[in-house]
Amino acid sequence: MQEELKAIIDIQELDMKMIRLMRLKKERQKELDQIDTLRKELYQQFADKEEETKELGRTIEQNELKIQEIATKIKKLESQQISIKKTDEFNALTLETTAAEREKSFLEQKVSDLLDKKISEEELLETIRKSLESSADISKDLEKEVASNIRLINQEGSHLKEQRDLLAKQANPELLRIYDRLLKNKKDRVVVSIENRTCSGCHIALTAQHENLVRKGDNLVFCEHCSRIHYWLHEQESEDEGATKKRKRRRASAAT
Repeated sequence: MQEELKAIIDIQELDMKMIRLMRLKKERQKELDQIDTLRKELYQQFADKEEETKELGRTIEQNELKIQEIATKIKKLESQQISIKKTDEFNALTLETTAAEREKSFLEQKVSDLLDKKISEEELLETIRKSLESSADISKDLEKEVASNIRLINQEGSHLKEQRDLLAKQANPELLRIYDRLLKNKKDRVVVSIENRTCSGCHIALTAQHENLVRKGDNLVFCEHCSRIHYWLHEQESEDEGATKKRKRRRASAAT
């Protein structure tokens, strides 16, 4: 079983590399999406500001036409006053002229304020336009860099998959099926060693009986806590044997 697990462990190493590549690819793709979103927001901001500026221009033109109409009206009223001889009629025309002049002054002030606002909006629009131009080149360079990285990731991923497919043909089919199911659920290492009687996957302590079953390697042994497959490191076995011999030597020295 230990030899069969070794083939799965080799496959797992390739899978871990592919998982890291996929995560990296997602991060780079996210960067591309962010660049695209920022560019769209900037273009929308420019379009909104441009339309707002145009609307200000249309409002100014409408008010300027009203001012011209009122000015014409005032001249007409003033010319009528010249020929009027009755006092009440003259006074009525005077009141109407005064009201028209007040309305004209109000509109002139309004146009002045709108012109100031339009100038301010046009300056802001120019700033956004320059930002668009400068960010366009920067975003293109970033997009090229990210796209290049994604291509490299895809190439490396394809190479790793080819290696995995070759190893998979040599692996125990049933064991590979179990491994694939666990990997699909955890997206992480699912064949792990036990160290100091602890699962190196979930880091929870195990029983001595569990450790002995893993040492024997006759059957698959799953972690009681995280369901990962456990295996025994030969290096660890050598270390344990060395520690046992040292303890025996110390006891023998103490006895003499």
